[in-house]
Amino acid sequence: MPEFTARFATAAEIADWDAHVTANPNGGNLLQSQAFAAVKKNYGWDTQFVVFEGAGYASYNLVLEKSFPMLGKLWYLIKGPDTADAAHVPAMLAALRSFVKRAKLNVFAAKIEPDIVASDEARALFSGAGLVKVDDLQPNDHTAILDITPESNELLRKLHSRGRNAVRRAIREGVEVRRAEPTEETMRTLYGLMEGTFEAKNAGKAREFAYFQQFWTEFCNRGQGHFFFVYENDVPSVGAFVINYGSKATYKDGGSLQKRSQYGDSHLIQWEAILDMKKLGAVEYDFCGTPPSDRLKDPTHPHHGLGLFKTSFTKTVTDFIGCWDLPLSPWKYKIWTSVGERVARQIYVRRTGGKFY
Repeated sequence: MPEFTARFATAAEIADWDAHVTANPNGGNLLQSQAFAAVKKNYGWDTQFVVFEGAGYASYNLVLEKSFPMLGKLWYLIKGPDTADAAHVPAMLAALRSFVKRAKLNVFAAKIEPDIVASDEARALFSGAGLVKVDDLQPNDHTAILDITPESNELLRKLHSRGRNAVRRAIREGVEVRRAEPTEETMRTLYGLMEGTFEAKNAGKAREFAYFQQFWTEFCNRGQGHFFFVYENDVPSVGAFVINYGSKATYKDGGSLQKRSQYGDSHLIQWEAILDMKKLGAVEYDFCGTPPSDRLKDPTHPHHGLGLFKTSFTKTVTDFIGCWDLPLSPWKYKIWTSVGERVARQIYVRRTGGKFY
């Protein structure tokens, strides 16, 4: 097993954080970005920037931190540790354990969720390293990812036939996709479409507008966020927010009117976004969330409809290994799992009305 060390990033590394993260073995993730760190600092989290070094590379990872009386600190390595090799994760966590102890950081547990494809071998490896499987937190732990490296005409031919036919028909019938500047009006328009979609799909309630406004603004200010709309009778009918982060593009947020007459409008908006992301250097397009691959055809799954839409571009669903806990203080972790986490979440939700994670 390779050996790793762990340390805090230097001020110079943090100043150029996105460049380091997107050079990670897996290409980083938008949830490890400077933009996302800025958002989470306003929503109950402190941020730390941790570097793992070993096996011939460095991995830069955003850590979200919360402190709790009596217990100490919980670390959340969101979409990390970032490595392309599942076998390196136990060594990275051994380095993390050593670093926390050496630096007296008072961290009682760390959550991890590396973008490692799920397999029996990977799960056995993680369990053997002392990790505990917990509920997944991010929507794209199961997702549809499209390789967008082919030339545009070839890429269109390679789409799933349902998606390809919808895109072609929308183009043929004159559906138009418009790019929009990141103004408050733009953001409120998309948020309104999202709220209507959540309500129509019985998908719960969206976070408050202020959260999305800051989220979208942080990415747009760094040239990483992009708004797309389709109009019907001069009214926005479909909207999407897409992020380019390094070599990856992600369809992060979207919504639509439920009664529309333009066939293929939601497919065309994705297609135009894909073409824009290709021009910006992206090589893959993450549709950000589907049911697990073994439940893709299950109509009772809450994301069934989304899964059908997103797999009309690519048939393949990627199942990542999801979220795991690393207990660093066994007795404190036992308190956390038996009562601490539940109470902390209840208090936070009552106080803020927002989501804990």
